[in-house]
Amino acid sequence: MRYTMKKLSLSAAIVGAFAAFTPAQAQNAATPQVPRDGWFKVCTKQGNNDICNVQNIRTANTGQLLTAVNLIQITGDANRALFQVAVPTGRIIPPGVGMQIDGGATKKVNYSICLPDRCVAEAPLTDDLVSSLKRGGELTLTTVNFQNQPNPIKVSLTGFTAAFDGEPLQQSELEDRQQQLQAEIEKRREEFQKKLKEEQEKAKASE
Repeated sequence: MRYTMKKLSLSAAIVGAFAAFTPAQAQNAATPQVPRDGWFKVCTKQGNNDICNVQNIRTANTGQLLTAVNLIQITGDANRALFQVAVPTGRIIPPGVGMQIDGGATKKVNYSICLPDRCVAEAPLTDDLVSSLKRGGELTLTTVNFQNQPNPIKVSLTGFTAAFDGEPLQQSELEDRQQQLQAEIEKRREEFQKKLKEEQEKAKASE
């Protein structure tokens, strides 16, 4: 029981450490604080641990979280390597997250913790998994929603190797990309709302 609680505490701490780099409110269409597309690396220090995270965040045009992939490497007091997938709440827990690289076999990643705005599935980050991601072209992550329907999300692996092996983003780079993202999301929101209003007006006109 102690090991389980310690593991969950560490998972929660890791998620918390990177909260600034992940969407804060998936269900409220909040503006995420990360580049919208592509792989990138960020590093931070938490206590006596150095934590680097290679990430890819997928969001809808409204800014809603679709999935966030995290490859986390921890060195220091706690030496661990974790593969994490964050998805919106409203998932059925037992199926976990199905992970498939290109046309390979689908592997199950079990959920480790659910927070108010997202659920996180976690597995060890092995050398074999990293090698498969480097060789692959597309990662498919499938969850099952509360209506018992599978929701596959496809993530391109283009740029993964460069992000994993390269240097992390500097704070200034992250802030610049964050501002660009916020402008893009706001533009997409306005376009979405405009299109929705036009559709509503068309529907009223046809009544």
